[in-house]
Amino acid sequence: MEYTRLGTTGTRVSRICLGMMTYGDPSQREWFRGEDVAEPIVAHAVEAGVNFFDTADMYSLGVSEEITGRLLGKLFANRDDYVLATKVYHPMSDGVNDRGLSRKHVMASIDNSLRRLGTDHVDLYQIHRWDPDTPIEETMEALHDVVKAGKARYLGASSMYAWQFAKAQHAAERHGWTRFVTMQNHYNLVYREEEREMNPLCADQGVGLIPWSPLARGFLAGNRERGGVKHTVRANSDVFSDMLYGDADFDVVDVVREVAAEHDVPPARIALAWLLAKPGVTAPIVGATKLGHLADAIAALDVELTADEIARLEAPYRPHPILGHA
Repeated sequence: MEYTRLGTTGTRVSRICLGMMTYGDPSQREWFRGEDVAEPIVAHAVEAGVNFFDTADMYSLGVSEEITGRLLGKLFANRDDYVLATKVYHPMSDGVNDRGLSRKHVMASIDNSLRRLGTDHVDLYQIHRWDPDTPIEETMEALHDVVKAGKARYLGASSMYAWQFAKAQHAAERHGWTRFVTMQNHYNLVYREEEREMNPLCADQGVGLIPWSPLARGFLAGNRERGGVKHTVRANSDVFSDMLYGDADFDVVDVVREVAAEHDVPPARIALAWLLAKPGVTAPIVGATKLGHLADAIAALDVELTADEIARLEAPYRPHPILGHA
């Protein structure tokens, strides 16, 4: 396993982050996997040297956090041996205040997350999306207080416009509050709009990128074909994927498959190797429902792409509307 700094902090994380969204209550979504399925996968990740794990309160309405807390508590001898990230923003009930980034919700949510995770702190506390209904100063001060209370070591953000992220960072700097050290954005070979503004902003400010959906929810790994053919439970039941990616994106997939064949490796390794080589990327957040998914992610660290191969992979890209901020 390779390790790198979390943004410009002194904390070191594995170059692969295991995303825990997949693990939850199977009755809620067909592609969710229960704790019995999750345990051998997480155990293999730990054995391979993965020390970075990402979840969120809204994943399976808290069940993902509960599974994450139990498994990491069982698999690691010491809490300081792993880096744990979770998020706040999305509704957790029908309550009008049980959502968003108000001080009320942030303060309640960190305590609820810590209870479910079975720990007294998270290493990275992230805002899951931008809240247009709460002044950013209110949010940033509340997050700062979470850090000062010892309930989070660092702060991060997820998909939003670059101007929103810059506004949040400026508010924190102006008041002497804790700034974000990471950006968890939507970034992969078939969705590269982040290269226009967000990625350069983060590079300039020393903010680490921990992209979500590095394989485009399985699209780059071959879980579907042109014309609507789908090969997996996730592909057949994940409506969000159909909103993000379409038939025109298969031009990129075709080249990924060509390069993969030349390296004699699965397409997923090529797509991840491309992302791992991009400037500012700390660790892609990889989901796994099978041991093979995790093995491919880890093996991608050993794949070296030439400049010509990178140019070939990027050539078919088509611009997209902004996707993933909602």
